[in-house]
Amino acid sequence: MKILWINPVGTDAFDGYIAEILRESKRNGNEVDVISLPADRPKHLEYHSYESLVVADIMNIAKKYGEDHDAIVIGCFYDVGLREAREVSGRAIVTAPCQSALVFASFLANTFSVLVGRRKWIPKMEENIVLYGYGNRLASMRPLGLGVHDFQADRNKTQSRLIDEGRKAVEEDGAECIILGCTIEYGFHETMQEELGVPVIDAVIAPFKLAELMAETASVFGWYPSRRWGSESPPSSEIEEWGLFNVDWSGYNYMKE
Repeated sequence: MKILWINPVGTDAFDGYIAEILRESKRNGNEVDVISLPADRPKHLEYHSYESLVVADIMNIAKKYGEDHDAIVIGCFYDVGLREAREVSGRAIVTAPCQSALVFASFLANTFSVLVGRRKWIPKMEENIVLYGYGNRLASMRPLGLGVHDFQADRNKTQSRLIDEGRKAVEEDGAECIILGCTIEYGFHETMQEELGVPVIDAVIAPFKLAELMAETASVFGWYPSRRWGSESPPSSEIEEWGLFNVDWSGYNYMKE
């Protein structure tokens, strides 16, 4: 199986670290590639206006690389561009962190809390949780007061805040499981589990392992993405006539295994 991870930001600062995590987590024989966007794109997606600037990139990547990958993962907990990418990915499965983390949490616990970076993030993420049908299981959304680029800048500070807020989520809010609400909160879930005594879902590992599972079931049972009714792809005749998806790929950072 070949799986592509998209870091939908205009920096490759996280590509190497995430590639290492994925390659340590993958099943034997699977391949993992990582791509990030040109340098003139936003360096984080903490604002919805920034999200809108990268949706086209995500669709372009899904359209191009869906042809030779079995699954694609969009690496942002907002699940930005998920529906759009699924529409053009061909037979490739497309996953994203929020929906995937909720799937795992639903098998492990009755309730969960999400630890996010800033209060700004909460409305969109909570809206997605309700949209995906898990709103009744949400115990709380707890902000850490940290931005995307703060998480790995001072890991001791980040870990301390994650454990403190995670403990409050469990003891005060009734969470039976913790979800880390940003892909750049990587590298903390094992220590948190030991400290808190509940499952802690990592936002990198969850969508990647779900992508592996779905790609395997597609190859064995033929469970490929539907292309009927609401899942219909745009007609190739229109794409060709209107010159859509014609992209200069020179600025993208592609890390192939």
